[in-house]
Amino acid sequence: MCGRFAQSQTREDYLALLAEDIERDIPYDPEPIGRYNVALGTKVLLLSERDEHLHLDPVFWGYAPGWWDKPPLINARVETAATSRMFKPLWQHGRAICFADGWFEWKKEGDKKQPYFIYRADGQPVFIAAIGSTPFERGDEAGRSFCKPAQGLSVTVAMAVRANL
Repeated sequence: MCGRFAQSQTREDYLALLAEDIERDIPYDPEPIGRYNVALGTKVLLLSERDEHLHLDPVFWGYAPGWWDKPPLINARVETAATSRMFKPLWQHGRAICFADGWFEWKKEGDKKQPYFIYRADGQPVFIAAIGSTPFERGDEAGRSFCKPAQGLSVTVAMAVRANL
């Protein structure tokens, strides 16, 4: 997966693909996300487990542990994520799902790079396995939760759905 993707549907649309209405008890904002060019350093919708409950939250895309002095990473190789110094701490408790309607790959054509949007043939979103650190704290504003990124969050690992692309 490259460095840009799309999250354009509503949270309800994404959740409906995972569970029946009766099984869903996840608080979320019902407004469409409407993002067609999601980039590193912006927040993306992430489904993760926290306090034994599923949460659907906007999370910063890019991960950098405290000792890392370079720009945050957006991708981790699934073959080495469980054992690498960078991602091993996240492997046990930082697993999540990122929804995407497709992603962009660039092809160099002469002096220019041409983006191509890759998506499933049936139009359904793909579920991308992710790992990350999600330091959420309780907010004071009407008891709402808010995300306070400490290290950077949500690292794409591998595509969970590959059929019919």
